[in-house]
Amino acid sequence: MENVTSSSMTQTSTAPLVQRPNVVAVGTIVWLGSEVMFFAGLFAIYFTLRSTSPELWNTESSILNVPFATVNTLILVSSSFTCQFGVFAAERLQSRATGWKPTQWGMVEWFFLTYVLGALFVSGQVWEYSNLVEEGVTLNSSSYGSAFYLTTGFHALHVTAGLFTFLLMIGRAFGVKNFGHREATSAIVVSYYWHFVDVVWIGLFLVIYILK
Repeated sequence: MENVTSSSMTQTSTAPLVQRPNVVAVGTIVWLGSEVMFFAGLFAIYFTLRSTSPELWNTESSILNVPFATVNTLILVSSSFTCQFGVFAAERLQSRATGWKPTQWGMVEWFFLTYVLGALFVSGQVWEYSNLVEEGVTLNSSSYGSAFYLTTGFHALHVTAGLFTFLLMIGRAFGVKNFGHREATSAIVVSYYWHFVDVVWIGLFLVIYILK
C-alpha cells in the first residue's frame, strides 16, 4: 500500500504542468482577425472601382509621388523593428535604459523611437494628402479619390491609434513601481497590433503605388 501511494505521488509530482494561453494575447489575435476582414473589404472596394474605371486609374495614379511614398514606407517598416526591440526589453523586464547605448535601452526608449517613426509616417501622409488636394484629387472628386482616401485614410487612423497606445505604454512604465510580466504582456500585445498595421500598409503600398 505504501509503495502504491509513493509511486502515485511520484507520478503526480513529475507530471507536466498545463500552460494555458494568455487570455489577452488570444483576444488580441481574434480581434486582429476581424481587422483583417475589415481591410479585406477595403481592398475589395479598391479593386472593384479600379476594374470599372481603368482609364481613370491610369490618369489619376500618375500624380502619386512614388519615391516619397517609398521613403515613408521604409520609415514605417523600420518602426516595426524598433517596436520588436522594445518587446525584447519588456520580456527581460527592463522598462528603462541602463546606459546611453541602444543595446542598453529599455522598452520606454524603443517604444518612444517607434512613436517618433510612426508620427513621421502619419505626417508624411498628411503632406501627401495636401499635395493631392492641390492637384484636384479629393475624396469626392472621383472614384479613384474615394478609393485612395478610404484605404489609406483608415490605415492612417489605425496608425494614429497605435501611437496613442505607445504613449499609454510609456506612461504605464513610469507609473508602476515594479515592471513585471503583466506590463511585458501588454507590450507584446501592442507589438501584435503594430506589426499588423505595418503588414497592411505594405499591401496597400504595393497595390496603390507599385501596381497602379
